[in-house]
Parts: sequence; structure tokens; C-alpha cells
Amino acid sequence: MKATKMRNKQIYYANMQTASTQLSSMLSKNLRKKYGKKSVRVTEGDSVKVIRGEFDGVDGKVSKVSASDNGLTIDGVQKEKLKGEKYDVFIHTSNIVITSLNTDDKWRMNKLEGKDVRAARPVTKKSDVKPEETDSLTEAEVKKSESTNKASQTKKKKSEEK
Repeated sequence: MKATKMRNKQIYYANMQTASTQLSSMLSKNLRKKYGKKSVRVTEGDSVKVIRGEFDGVDGKVSKVSASDNGLTIDGVQKEKLKGEKYDVFIHTSNIVITSLNTDDKWRMNKLEGKDVRAARPVTKKSDVKPEETDSLTEAEVKKSESTNKASQTKKKKSEEK
């Protein structure tokens, strides 16, 4: 496959999962030393500095990250229409440097620091289910659901035998 076709496929015709992973940006020098990583995915709340383009040198917080628009919006970076309305400008992640991180997401911070990522997930127990929710079903509804489950299982067995 030609290089231009491959590049277009990766950038412009990428599915949402691939496009989402492409929204990473460089870390500033002090963050590189602290975390030992060169880049990280940008999230809302990160402080960034624009290093290329029309808004070169502007600092601000990320207000929105959009995989479909292939960029992010920064507070204070807006353009004006002819009628006077202002609108947010999407800036590509390759044109910014992350100066400080949003530390609300524990999973993200553990991944950056090289710790166990699963430790950040909250542990839920089955005993947390409220008894009022289970009592709302009447006995007739429970029997009806059990009978429909048995009927669907017998239909599956018959279709598998054929």
C-alpha cells in the first residue's frame, strides 16, 4: 500500500478507538523528568501551552477533547465570526505541550507513575445491592422470568442438535 494511502487511513479514516489513542501530546521537560515518559494522552483539566500555529505561546486549561474533531479546545483560545460571535478553535495535540496534569483520575496517575493500575479501581461487593431493589419483583414475575429462561434454553438445544 502506498505511504499516502496508509497515512490517510491512519489519520482521516481511523475508527474512534484509534483516533482516541492519537490524542496524546508531549510533556514539558520537568514532567518528563518526574514521570520518565515523553508523552501522555490529553484529558480535560490539563494545563497546556500552544507551541505552534496562530495561537503560539498561549497558556490555558483544556476544556474539551474531541476525537471526532481530532483536537482539543483551550480556555481563552477563540476566533470571532463576522457577526461578532466567538467560537472555540480546535487545536491538534501535536501543536501543544502539557505543562501540568489533571490528577483527579487515579488510574491515569498510577499508570504514569508505573504503579499497579488496578489498585485505583474501586472495589464493589455484591452485598452493596439495596434490598428494596430485589424485593420490588413479585414472586409471579420471578417465576415468569424463570420459565422464559428455560424455554429459551430448550430452543437453543434443539437448534444446536439440528
